[in-house]
Amino acid sequence: MGALEGQTALITGGASGLGAAIVERFIEEGASVGVLDRSVEGCEQLEERFADRIVCTAGDVRSYEDNAKAVTATVDRFGGLDAAIGNAGIWDYSVTLADLPADKLADTFDELFRINVLGYLMLAKAALKPLVERKGSMTFTVSNAGFLPAGGGALYTGTKHAVVGLIRQLAYELAPHVRVNGVAPGAISTSLKGPESLGMEARRFPGEAMEAGSAGFVPIGRMPTPAEYAGAYVFFSSRADNVPSTGAVLNHDGGFGVRGLGAVPRGGDDLPEKLGLS
Repeated sequence: MGALEGQTALITGGASGLGAAIVERFIEEGASVGVLDRSVEGCEQLEERFADRIVCTAGDVRSYEDNAKAVTATVDRFGGLDAAIGNAGIWDYSVTLADLPADKLADTFDELFRINVLGYLMLAKAALKPLVERKGSMTFTVSNAGFLPAGGGALYTGTKHAVVGLIRQLAYELAPHVRVNGVAPGAISTSLKGPESLGMEARRFPGEAMEAGSAGFVPIGRMPTPAEYAGAYVFFSSRADNVPSTGAVLNHDGGFGVRGLGAVPRGGDDLPEKLGLS
């Protein structure tokens, strides 16, 4: 029996990248899944692949109506809602304040914060009643940029710091009825898009290039796959394993927080040799 057997989850941004990996893992763990994603084609592919285990709504996470539509579709199909996973987001491709055109600043701010922060609030608002009814959970994707600089530019980093505060405030407001937590992934090979306001909507995260050099900057020695990140969302949604956790954010980032100031990203490369194991 899977960790989420008999549960129902709604996942935003579930048609690609990390979101698709979370969808697949939740279904493997026994959950039925609703998805909200802006890609009509992506929704069709998910429903073709997972058939009666999934219902996908094409829409914009910035819209309360679209979030509510996805909640209704999920509850109507599967009878209730146990977990809401706010995952849809965009990246600013680390554009610095100095390089950000002044005439684009306001629009780019609005776009990033409306997708990365307001999108989560819209999901939380739309899903609140069915989650309270089942004493469910919310889990939001943060980023190591929610704690560390240089994981994006000032705007993206600002959105992810805001999400950390949002998680803590909602955990307080919704206790004891709904648990609210976050997962902060590090580098990941995924299809993260840029803001339309900067003409970056067609750009794709340089995952393959980062994977090729990951041993030089990721402390665990390689870049985790989207599927390897997905288990953290299972943990936070599990009714058996996550009873004590609310207001928590898991730094699930391959060890960036322990890089320190040394010349290499980790201190144990020669450990097997020192211990006579190589």
